[in-house]
Amino acid sequence: MKTDRRRSREFALQGIYQWQLAKTEPAAIVRQLAEAKGFDKVDADYFKALLEGAIAAAADLERAITPHLDRAFSRLSPVERGILLLAGYELAHRPDVPYRAVINEAVELAKSFGGTDGYKFVNGVLDKLAAQLRATEKQ
Repeated sequence: MKTDRRRSREFALQGIYQWQLAKTEPAAIVRQLAEAKGFDKVDADYFKALLEGAIAAAADLERAITPHLDRAFSRLSPVERGILLLAGYELAHRPDVPYRAVINEAVELAKSFGGTDGYKFVNGVLDKLAAQLRATEKQ
């Protein structure tokens, strides 16, 4: 069973994907996705915070994520970039969500929407990022 927060992350990932490919304004993405099928089962406030937060912090998040990659950030698939931005935002700005939950949710997104073994890559990168951003919690 999917929680309302998992659904929020799924919709936020769709929005980040759209933002990456079409450069649509976040407010327009929020309005558009709010009318999508299944949105009534989402934590709308959390969705909006994730989508707008990850997009606003994208440049800083990319700088934080890049040292943990085996290739350029721009060479990642839009889905992997989106998942890393989303989870990176949660790690950096949502201390109320345990880092293990952030990583687990990102791995589930990667299994659902990413390439065959993309979830392993996402897990490895986020584990390193969590060690950097949540060092005290990770001990």
